[in-house]
Amino acid sequence: MSPKPKACVIGAGFAGLSASTHLARKGFDVTLVEKNDQAGGRARQFQKDGFVFDMGPSWYWMPDVFDRYFELFGYQTSDLYKLVRLDPSYRVFFENEEVVDVPASMEELYALFETRESGSSENLKRFLNESAYKYQVGMQDLVFKPGRSLMEFADSRVIGGLFRLQLLSSMSNYVRKFFKDPHLIRILEFPVLFLGATPQDTPALYSLMNYADLSLGTWYPMGGMHKIVEGMVKVAENEGVNIQLNDEVTGFSFGAGNEIDKVITSRSGEIECDILVGGADYHHIDQHLLPAHLRNYTSKYWDKRKMAPSSLLFYLGVNRRVPGLLHHNLFFDEDFGLHAHEIYNDPKWPSKPLFYVSCPSKTDASVAPEGQENLFLLIPVAPDLEDTPEMRERYFELVMDRLEARTATPIREHIVYKRSYAHNDFKSDYHAFKGNAYGLANTLSQTAILKPSLKSKKIQNLYFTGQLTTPGPGVPPSLISGEVVSGEVVKDLKMNVL
Repeated sequence: MSPKPKACVIGAGFAGLSASTHLARKGFDVTLVEKNDQAGGRARQFQKDGFVFDMGPSWYWMPDVFDRYFELFGYQTSDLYKLVRLDPSYRVFFENEEVVDVPASMEELYALFETRESGSSENLKRFLNESAYKYQVGMQDLVFKPGRSLMEFADSRVIGGLFRLQLLSSMSNYVRKFFKDPHLIRILEFPVLFLGATPQDTPALYSLMNYADLSLGTWYPMGGMHKIVEGMVKVAENEGVNIQLNDEVTGFSFGAGNEIDKVITSRSGEIECDILVGGADYHHIDQHLLPAHLRNYTSKYWDKRKMAPSSLLFYLGVNRRVPGLLHHNLFFDEDFGLHAHEIYNDPKWPSKPLFYVSCPSKTDASVAPEGQENLFLLIPVAPDLEDTPEMRERYFELVMDRLEARTATPIREHIVYKRSYAHNDFKSDYHAFKGNAYGLANTLSQTAILKPSLKSKKIQNLYFTGQLTTPGPGVPPSLISGEVVSGEVVKDLKMNVL
């Protein structure tokens, strides 16, 4: 009996974990190498003084994608963590002291829209019906295309639906066809803020995010988002994946035909491989680990890529309750358009930033000591900005002024733990290109075959997965990215899948 082919996967984020488990299930002997001391990538977790902080993703959208992933390995999501649906889904703070709670119930949602704009409930039904179609085609067809050839899109379902997918219309114009109330428009445009372009420059295809938000709902895994990672690690271990933590990849050795035959790491030394999948930062692998003549792209190519935002984050432990907050809170009390412009069109530290506050202790008593609150503050900012302690502190004071005013609660004097995280940390912990937090922007010019390729053009056995390649940024797309790349490996090797 021939030995199993050896696969090495770099990076134990969602995409790397997904690729590892799928490759193991397909018959590979898989080693997953991670530079940090725990799996999860941006979804790592840390604990301090009784507080449990998720470091990155905090929105659990598209539950069907998680369900599908775990079902492929014989699990129900409920076997691994307890999901609760948030109701209201989130709270939005607007200017003039106005607050809007977005309900989980569709009937209550229609009523909310109608109170703000006569006739908008029927418009919302039509809008969400169209968004549901885009979600179905997008999340069942388009995201599973590996982006290696235009012919992948030459099927009747995709071609026939191109008009309905509205790839050439902007999200901004599309939303305004249905609604005039500025607050409703901002609620519908906010999910695209993290995709890497203003609503004016984002294809209307991405109204599928509104279906995910409003129809499928906002959920939370009790214990924190890291519970998803723990579930994936369990799957990986059950599939026989060898996970090596605290082991940074520093280079490669090459055999015949420019194939990588060994991965060089800081702790293990050498790891033999027949197939290598890069789930760490694509730019870092391409530009810093590979020799110049074997790189997929030039530095000029990378500099021209449009990136999704970075973030300035604050993790706060507060020794009192903070009234007026829900689990998810969006502070849209400043100019949405100005902030988006200062992220994407004129990159700079924002003049009057929007920001987001997660308070998971409103839902989950396990993430903070009794009677206290766990706060996660996020300001989306342009990538590649100068990141200094003074700048971080300036923005901390700015958002805390607004947070305390809107909740009518003194918070700063009750902070017993504080940690900040921004560009320099993303670079240090993840080798993140330009300190980005969310990957490559989802613009039309960086869609499908126009994204960095999941397959190396010069190294026969090198593949890529994650937020800088197909299908794009976000936790659900990263799960899918790992599945897609494993399928391409098997197809290229013409393996008989076990």
